[in-house]
Amino acid sequence: MLPPIPIEGLQGVGLVTVCMSGLPTYDAAQSGTLDGMTERTLILLRHAKSVDPDPYPTDLERPLSPRGRRDAVAAGEWLRAQGLEPDLVLCSTAVRTRETLAGLALSAAAAPVVFEHRLYLGPAHDTLDLLRDGAPDVSTLLVIGHNPTLSMLSDLLDPDALPDEGLATSGIAVHVVPGTWRDLETAGLKAHHTARG
Repeated sequence: MLPPIPIEGLQGVGLVTVCMSGLPTYDAAQSGTLDGMTERTLILLRHAKSVDPDPYPTDLERPLSPRGRRDAVAAGEWLRAQGLEPDLVLCSTAVRTRETLAGLALSAAAAPVVFEHRLYLGPAHDTLDLLRDGAPDVSTLLVIGHNPTLSMLSDLLDPDALPDEGLATSGIAVHVVPGTWRDLETAGLKAHHTARG
C-alpha cells in the first residue's frame, strides 16, 4: 500500500487504483471499446522538478521543489488551454509524480487515476506494452512518469521529433495515435511544451 502524502487536488478523482504486484493492473481498470473512433491522444508528462535526494531515504519519496509545484500548476493550465482532458491518468507511484498530478488540478469530473508502479523507471518498451494492453475505450490518456523512459517512449513513437535532450522536468509530449492502443506502433508528435510557473 502506498503511504499517504499530504497533497491537494485529488478530491475530484473518480477512481484511484494502485497497481503493484498482487493488486489489480491497469488493463483490469477499464473495459469496453471506442466504436467508430480511430484516433486517440497520448499525453506524456514528465514529473515536475523535485528536491535533491538528501535527506530522503529512497528516490521514490522525493517530493516536488517549490519551483516544481509552480511548474505542475503551469502544466495543468497548458493542458486545459489546449483542450486536453484525459479519460484516464496513469501515474507512477513516486511521490513527485503524485504531487505533479495534484498540481495539475484536474476538474472535479476528473478522469480515473491508476497509480502504476511499472511506470517508475521501467524501460520504454515495457511502458509501450502497458499502453497496448490497456483500456481500449480510452480516447485521451495522460501518462505521468520519469526520464529517460518517457523521452525514449516518445522517440519510439515518433523518432527524432523531440529535441535531443528529450523531455525536461514538466515537459509534455502530445502524440496522435492513429489506431487502437493494442496496435500502437507509431504516433506522431502533435505538440511539445515545457511548463514553467
